[in-house]
Amino acid sequence: MKWSSSAGCNLTANGVASSALRQVYGVDFSGAAQAGKKIWLAQGVIEGETLSIEACYRGADLPGSSVGRDRCLAALRHFISGAGASAFGLDFPFGLPAQLLIESRWEDFVLSFADRYTGPKFFREKCRTGAGSKELKRVTDEKSRTPFSPYNIRLYRQTYFGIHDLLVPLVQEGLACILPMQPAAPGRPWVMEICPASTLKGEGLNGRYKGNRQEHYAARARILEELERRAPLSVPASLRLTILDDREGDALDSVVAAVAIWRTLRAESLTVGDNAAYTLEGYVYL
Repeated sequence: MKWSSSAGCNLTANGVASSALRQVYGVDFSGAAQAGKKIWLAQGVIEGETLSIEACYRGADLPGSSVGRDRCLAALRHFISGAGASAFGLDFPFGLPAQLLIESRWEDFVLSFADRYTGPKFFREKCRTGAGSKELKRVTDEKSRTPFSPYNIRLYRQTYFGIHDLLVPLVQEGLACILPMQPAAPGRPWVMEICPASTLKGEGLNGRYKGNRQEHYAARARILEELERRAPLSVPASLRLTILDDREGDALDSVVAAVAIWRTLRAESLTVGDNAAYTLEGYVYL
């Protein structure tokens, strides 16, 4: 597996100029017990106007990782923190609806998260109780048309372990910049929330592609071909098989995540408008 380095270009983020080309990683995240099997990373490098995907692999293949969730998330956290001038897109909610928060700053919410929520089930129950059993969405969820509330039955483990095992230690130790809630400092990893389903929906590419039937494989191939044309994206023939053969679609979702980050970087600005909800609840980059 190739772990490549960065070369130079110019980007602007929240008024901060960066002279380093940013390695781009799309991460299809999971909070499952065997997260190492479910998590996929697509590793890309910016080459002119094209994002070139250099590798696509499971979380269990990260250095020091394994199939089990604890080791895999620790390895992913370590990998992010050591990535230098890079940008990561991860598909779990980075925050909660403002109605459920007592903090006025996102960083305070993250730093108190582990003490307030002692486990994923307690996290979901406390959110549901605070919301009067309703599934509230954040402002960015409504705008981006994400499928679920952060504490929905299908998503709450992903939200809990993503915040608890990744964002909390990254923020506590100042190992990465979590955007747009924190300034995007040059030379450090940038971590952004993405949603492959919303990105594909925006592109009109949200057909059924998860499954082991021929029509599912064909749908994955069509999505990948369209991304190559539109992004633009470059994928070596050897990696195409890896991406398309993953019948659950997680490998493809990691590529979609990388494309979402690439499009954000290509716009040369990470500003998200003046809505205060985005810096308190989180923001989905499409």
